[in-house]
Amino acid sequence: MNLLLSLTVFCLLPLALMAKENLPLNCIPRRSVPYHRDNARFFSENDVYNYSTMLLIEDKGMLMLGAREKVYALDLYNISQKRASVAWEATPGKKTDCKNKGKNAETECLNYIRILHKVGDDRMYVCGTNAFDPECYYMSFSDDALTFEKNMEDGKGKCPFDPFQRYASIMEGNELYSATSMNFLGSKPVLMRSSSGTIRTEFKSSWLNEPTFVSMAQMPESKESESGDDDKVYLFFSETAVECDCYNKLVVSRVARVCKGDLGGQRTLQKKWTTFLKARIDCPVLESQLPYIIRDAYRWCDPEKDWKSCIFYTVFTAQSDTSDLSAVCAYRVSDISRVFAEGKYKTPVPVETSFVKWVMYSGEVPVPRPGACINNEARKAGIQKTLDLPDRTLQFVKDKPLMDQIIQPIGDKPLLVRRGATFTQIIVNQMKAADGNKYPVMFIGTDKGTVLKAVNYDGEMFIIEEVQIFHPPQPIRILKFSNITIQDVHGQLYAGSDTGVAQIPLATCERSSSCMDCVLARDPHCGWNNALGKCVFISKSQRDIIQSVKVGDASLCPDADPIKPLNWSIREGEDLKLSCLPLSSLGKIIWQKNNIDLTPSAALQLQDGLLIQNVSLSDAGRYRCLSVEHSRTKMHSITVIEHLVTIDLSDSGKDDRTVNPKAQTDCGSVTGLQVACALLGLAFIALLAWNFYKGHLCLPWSFFKSKSEEQPQESQNQEALHSGVSYQAAPREEKPVVISSNSNNNQH
Repeated sequence: MNLLLSLTVFCLLPLALMAKENLPLNCIPRRSVPYHRDNARFFSENDVYNYSTMLLIEDKGMLMLGAREKVYALDLYNISQKRASVAWEATPGKKTDCKNKGKNAETECLNYIRILHKVGDDRMYVCGTNAFDPECYYMSFSDDALTFEKNMEDGKGKCPFDPFQRYASIMEGNELYSATSMNFLGSKPVLMRSSSGTIRTEFKSSWLNEPTFVSMAQMPESKESESGDDDKVYLFFSETAVECDCYNKLVVSRVARVCKGDLGGQRTLQKKWTTFLKARIDCPVLESQLPYIIRDAYRWCDPEKDWKSCIFYTVFTAQSDTSDLSAVCAYRVSDISRVFAEGKYKTPVPVETSFVKWVMYSGEVPVPRPGACINNEARKAGIQKTLDLPDRTLQFVKDKPLMDQIIQPIGDKPLLVRRGATFTQIIVNQMKAADGNKYPVMFIGTDKGTVLKAVNYDGEMFIIEEVQIFHPPQPIRILKFSNITIQDVHGQLYAGSDTGVAQIPLATCERSSSCMDCVLARDPHCGWNNALGKCVFISKSQRDIIQSVKVGDASLCPDADPIKPLNWSIREGEDLKLSCLPLSSLGKIIWQKNNIDLTPSAALQLQDGLLIQNVSLSDAGRYRCLSVEHSRTKMHSITVIEHLVTIDLSDSGKDDRTVNPKAQTDCGSVTGLQVACALLGLAFIALLAWNFYKGHLCLPWSFFKSKSEEQPQESQNQEALHSGVSYQAAPREEKPVVISSNSNNNQH
């Protein structure tokens, strides 16, 4: 039985592999751009690492860059041009103390710049880990020089001690909101506002339980608010779930929020947040049993609409090494705000002497509502600030900061699921296409140093391209976007890694050499200009171009100019390889000879060309290579190249023929493959015959034999089973991935 199963798997395995290759993987990048120095502008310096903190100052055309023990001011238009730099090294004494406490002197006991925010026209606020003793300074830029002011500030609670610990921070006015750890061991996580009156979270596991901070953003919810609501600060992070009734620790993703006007409580929660609430967010990936973990978040808002239309775009990855899937999920700010404003709370309930279970709270909720900002209703009740809140409300939010409802993404599913390089960063830019519609374009950084450009068209996720920026491959630590215009291209992207920083345009339309290629790319930034005869970046004043982003209808393109064929003259008996590549990763190649499609048996069709073996007179003719690609509505084809093959009859002697070395190499590899397949087939037939002979497999007519004839056969089978022949177990079939159609965090 095991042998029969093995033979079945042996026969069906090629079919299974073919089926897997033909899966409709909509999230394959249409174009993959390998690394090249011309892909981006670069900046790095010898012996300087960890370029992971950025601040864009567009009015001065400057990119501030924080690295290990160095701060740079780079030209925003060309980051290869350094305008200024200043060193900030940890003192020898600090490094010695750090080393004596058990930290690595080469990697940890240094000063990593982690906080970099603008606080005035020419002033910035900068903090560093300072060999596990964080400090902060004000810094100014003038006369092409960076200068630290003399007064140093304690960085505890503002900047992490550990340079490799995730954190988040934003600067609102002159107030720094930071999420990090307050002590050397990293055991006291806080969300803190540093100002004249410092406010922070409680050191309780029900507030923050072994968190990994990801991102922070401010929302102007007081603007045009009928209820007199306050502005909010949202924090995304992951932590060990206190509500999980399980044996092992389960990590979940969270979003928390506080009100900017929070001053703490009068007696309860003194100098602590009175408006801190948190909720779990989910990004359902396939049928994963473990929740995926948030890695980055980006707030995108339509400038022509109010804050309720804002969306948080987030990237998630698996919390175990069993999956290499990454996902993008999007959440409406209005949905998140509604959960905090109207949702039910969770409450801890003792079940046993040492066990607490978190369940939905069904009792009476105090008034004013716990965790709510001070609004008009509270003011009417005489509560003008959080210091006026009653102890009952404050004690409730102190004990029950967790909401019961889980926040689901838009559409209850991810926008994008992809196997391969792990997503690390995301940034979103809105582009108005030629059809007048606006499309959010996502730029996603990976741990392999690539950037993906993707758009969601009415539920269909389309990856325009994947560009290799850093080589050797390394994780992208931070992504930033600027609205500046360079050579008619509006917008630049800046990516930081451990070894340098790169600058790339939002679109490189010239990569499309034909109208069909330009239209099928479905890039909102690019369109085909008939007058210029090339693919160009769409400007606000230039709309008379060919573009079809929603469906990729390349039939709008004019007929392509005829292609001049390449001439080949070859002797009989030689081998010839005709090269051709598809226009994109979504395209397939079809070969024609004299305007008739070639069958696979007519010649050997390789991934990069056509191989004609042992050329004869009948092989002469015009060969056309077509790149065929399906859009949402139809199939499009374009001639990539033509080859005109003629037979050289001037010298038919075989002794002095010269054979194309390339063709000979390819022929040898193909011939070897054919021989291997033939030997494998013969071995399979021999194995099958031997098993029929030994009686491991029954012939069809053996069922008509009498029982007396079957008994010796059974004895013979028993003898064969003990003959020492072993059989390999059938390989486990890999489940195909079904993809839906549809470290550093220095925010500014």
